[in-house]
Amino acid sequence: MTTARHALIAPGAAGRFHCVQRCVRRAFLCGHDRYIGQSFDHRKDWIEQRLLLLADCFAVAIHAYAVMSNHLHVVVELDPAWQATWSDVDVATRWVRLYPPREDSDAARALKRDRLLQQPERLALLRGRLTDLSWFMKCLAEPIARSANAEDGCKGRFWEGRFKAQLLCDERALLAAMAYVDLNPVRAGIARSLPASGHTSIRQRLSAMAPDALDRPLRPVAGRTPGVRLGLSLRAYVGLVEWTGRQVRPGKRGTLGDAPGALARLEADSGRWAVRVKAIGSGYWRVVGNTQDLADAAQRMGQRWLKGIALARALENTAG
Repeated sequence: MTTARHALIAPGAAGRFHCVQRCVRRAFLCGHDRYIGQSFDHRKDWIEQRLLLLADCFAVAIHAYAVMSNHLHVVVELDPAWQATWSDVDVATRWVRLYPPREDSDAARALKRDRLLQQPERLALLRGRLTDLSWFMKCLAEPIARSANAEDGCKGRFWEGRFKAQLLCDERALLAAMAYVDLNPVRAGIARSLPASGHTSIRQRLSAMAPDALDRPLRPVAGRTPGVRLGLSLRAYVGLVEWTGRQVRPGKRGTLGDAPGALARLEADSGRWAVRVKAIGSGYWRVVGNTQDLADAAQRMGQRWLKGIALARALENTAG
């Protein structure tokens, strides 16, 4: 039975989330379709460009993303307080960037913005939407579906009806989700290295990197920079993801003994880290965190149990 989204994510609440949106029937609608012998890889560019636009318009920070052939991942942080300094003009301008008028000219954009400024109730509604996770995913998925259907000359669903969202309760859960997402092409066997992992945040970080950027603090790949940082440099994060990739892909070189120093502040036992990262995909479901985090979330949702509690308890019992 499905659970209402607001039971997991209270409207207007801040939080960090790992979201997954899959193509209908998990068809390769953004990759090479072997059945018809046609490639739709260019749609990955559409999605990546749309993500970066959303990062400019919403009160969000995008920590990681991966656009695959039949699904996409995004690790996003939202905080309604970030829009407190926006004027009505800011809100209207951001919305018009997301949904431009049919006649996409400067004059038509200005006219639509001015009309919105004359509707205070509508502006208040849009302000709330620009801090809402469901609207973020809707504004990502819907235009891609329309463009793809227009290209294919068809109608109907492009994405599955609901996206999967995991609440990330702490810094360790956030970093595990980021590593899981950045490693998606490597885990799937379609890329042999992080720099070769196309349409991912890790590749964007590496390709846009200045010579001295490796030792700068790790920041979101797009959007707002939160006041609380993750406590890692970009060099440390890349090293952590590379090492994690060798653990989740047994055929790759590397052992638990060569764990990077950055892992020490996250795990006393490096062997648990790979378990946490892999569990993002199947070990947890709606909430990622420690036992108490999951128990508290279950209580808020009116449930007695959430998938992942046993795993969290096992990881805590093997600590030290």
